[in-house]
Amino acid sequence: MSSQLNTLLALSPLDGRYAGKLDALRPHFSEFGLIRNRVRVEIEWLKALAASPEIPEVVPFSAATLADFERAVADFSEADGEAIKQIEAKTNHDVKAMEYWMKEQRFGANPEVTKAAEFIHFACTSEDINNTSHALMLQESRDQAYLPQFDKVVERFVQLAHELADVPMLSRTHGQPASPTTMGKEMANIAYRLKRARKAIAAVEMTAKFNGAVGNYNAHLSAYPEVDWAAFNQKFIESMGLVFNPYTIQIEPHDSMAELFDAVARANTMLIDACRDLWMYISLGFFKQRLKDGEVGSSTMPHKVNPIDFENAEGNFGVSNSLLRHFSEKLPISRMQRDLTDSTVLRNMGVAIGHSLLGLDSCLRGLGKLEANPAALAADIDNAWEVLAEPIQTVMRRYGFENPYDQLKKMTRGAGISKEALQEFVTGLEIPPADKARLLAMTPASYIGAAAELAKKI
Repeated sequence: MSSQLNTLLALSPLDGRYAGKLDALRPHFSEFGLIRNRVRVEIEWLKALAASPEIPEVVPFSAATLADFERAVADFSEADGEAIKQIEAKTNHDVKAMEYWMKEQRFGANPEVTKAAEFIHFACTSEDINNTSHALMLQESRDQAYLPQFDKVVERFVQLAHELADVPMLSRTHGQPASPTTMGKEMANIAYRLKRARKAIAAVEMTAKFNGAVGNYNAHLSAYPEVDWAAFNQKFIESMGLVFNPYTIQIEPHDSMAELFDAVARANTMLIDACRDLWMYISLGFFKQRLKDGEVGSSTMPHKVNPIDFENAEGNFGVSNSLLRHFSEKLPISRMQRDLTDSTVLRNMGVAIGHSLLGLDSCLRGLGKLEANPAALAADIDNAWEVLAEPIQTVMRRYGFENPYDQLKKMTRGAGISKEALQEFVTGLEIPPADKARLLAMTPASYIGAAAELAKKI
């Protein structure tokens, strides 16, 4: 797809500054993509009617015409879209314009289609075409564009978890030194959350309806009262890989859309959390960032390498969530049998998914620059001997010491403590020699529990 828009004049950064990064979404969420899917749905409906012996007025199409149908979708061009838009300028109705284009222009010279022309859009309301098109757009963009990029981010976190599984790191709870972990285990935590989020996103079943103006097959039954239209239309919707919704008003209620948007928003929130933590680890010096030739970190401070990728990702995930949460709250609501407040909202689905995809791209670039700094990690943890108060008082509990927590609290709370002071305390404990030896040999860097093993299993 080409575009005549100068990106410098774009109102949205998705079609301006970031245009090149979102090409994977344009075939799905652009108006071109919507129109192409409408044509696809109309063609599939006409084919379904022709294939049914219950609709004798539509004769089964020849192999040549069926091939022409396939080409109409596969080769749908910007010129085709523009031709439909020109008709829309007269009709002021987008779906009707597409119907006229199919009858008069695209298939006007095909006698088989011309004979069955009035069965294009037969018994349909515009929402039958639109909701099915939207479901296809969301399902295919999720599977073909969004999840593949999401998987790359997850894979990178898993890779870091394995690479850094044995690298000790001082934890911080409430910003204060806490029981040590490993950097790999912290990456594994993120990877595990994202894997669960990925399952939730992929598991959402996109529903569609095809039951006429108010969901009762009124028009269908007026022409063919003997046909089981509910079964017919269920088979039709399922033939396109969607889930049939049998009970609706004029519009499909968008509940499955809301489920998908909520699932993506939860993943965005997890990624915001990850980006903020990585930002902090970079700030603490736990990670270095590999330099890229020609990049400038600051306009005035030459030494700086800013964590801009994670900042950009955080911002884009936030914008995406603002939209997605509005979508999931608004779209399932429609006054009585239909209002049109969903129309302009639905046109912004690509904006919300686009910002999430940008966030994934920035996050992935940031993850690709990370290089652990074991020296900084070691320096940080080696100055935190007070964290060994936890294992010492835990062993004391095992052997029945009275108030061991309070004893260690008095010694360590709110202040650092030396290796020598802790070892002197342990030496004076009346505990089995093997336990005493284990505590005396323990260092903050060795007190990592099962962190390394857990990181390697992710």
